[in-house]
Amino acid sequence: MNAAIPANIRKEIERRLSKVAEDEGIRYLLAIESGSRAWGFPSPDSDYDVRFLFVRPREHYLALSPPRDVVERPIVDEVDLNGWDIRKALGLMLKHNAALSEWIESPIRYLDDDPVISALVELGDRFFDPRGFALHYASLGRAQVARWGEVERGVSVKKLFYALRPALAIRCLRLDSRSRPPMQLQELMQRCDLSHLIIEQIEAMIELKAKTREAGLAKAMPEIVHLIHAELERAGEVPARQPNESFSEEAERIFLALVNES
Repeated sequence: MNAAIPANIRKEIERRLSKVAEDEGIRYLLAIESGSRAWGFPSPDSDYDVRFLFVRPREHYLALSPPRDVVERPIVDEVDLNGWDIRKALGLMLKHNAALSEWIESPIRYLDDDPVISALVELGDRFFDPRGFALHYASLGRAQVARWGEVERGVSVKKLFYALRPALAIRCLRLDSRSRPPMQLQELMQRCDLSHLIIEQIEAMIELKAKTREAGLAKAMPEIVHLIHAELERAGEVPARQPNESFSEEAERIFLALVNES
């Protein structure tokens, strides 16, 4: 999937990542593309949503006033850089926030993964809470639906997709709660047991979005609108996983090992 990013843009993103690491004194664990380019439905003017995980030198975690656990830069030339300290990332993982799960599954990498990422994948597979993920996606989807306005007059293609993907993630979890839902829309569609009509309509919207600016409007197809509303209301049907103390204990071990080697 690396070919999805033009070579000149990739080179510039890698340069900026190097500059951020130098300025902040951080070591990258992961640097990926998030947003519509990684989700499988980019627009011609989509930003490059670069997301990363990092670890700081050990002494920073012992300071009375530790630095921020987020590093971010202003959007310049459609490149948006934003990253989390590994402590923040693990804390969100323990709360079953699906964002980290998506980052580690991104099909577009800007840097080689640190070996710890495979440990995070394995940890997430064993301990993620399906209902926690479903409620996370329901919140995201409802927030987008609330911004639609009058559906009959057309809906922003971006806002439509930003509600559809969470809805499909919930459907995926309802059908099989044993594994984390994939990040990419096309993979979600394969695992969601959708009708041929819905698949054709979504594929047509993907083609439309590839030619439409982010703010462009599209006719909201009733079948897709119904699917979105129905799935967002069924998040509570996804089974919950019982809390396990081993989750936080193993996350703590991963964190301490990283910090002690920094």
